[in-house]
Amino acid sequence: MGFCYLQAMPTVLRIDGLRVVIYPHDHRPAHVHVWGGRGEAVFFLNCPDGPPELRENRGFDRRRLGRVVEGLAPHLKDLCERWRAIHGDY
Repeated sequence: MGFCYLQAMPTVLRIDGLRVVIYPHDHRPAHVHVWGGRGEAVFFLNCPDGPPELRENRGFDRRRLGRVVEGLAPHLKDLCERWRAIHGDY
């Protein structure tokens, strides 16, 4: 069985059956990758106060993206703290 890079990434949150991931060797500004089904989306966190903002989308419809934003918002403080713990500044 081959190694899957995505499986090695820590899931920091699950929203609507999707994985929210912060890559350890990623770039600023603070953002998360959301994976699931056949899609991936990237959201700027706009730390520390938000709101989460879509940066790019591959495969999710608008309705699903809306649910992701709604799911990220109440966890923004924790996501920003996790980003800072991994990367330092936002």
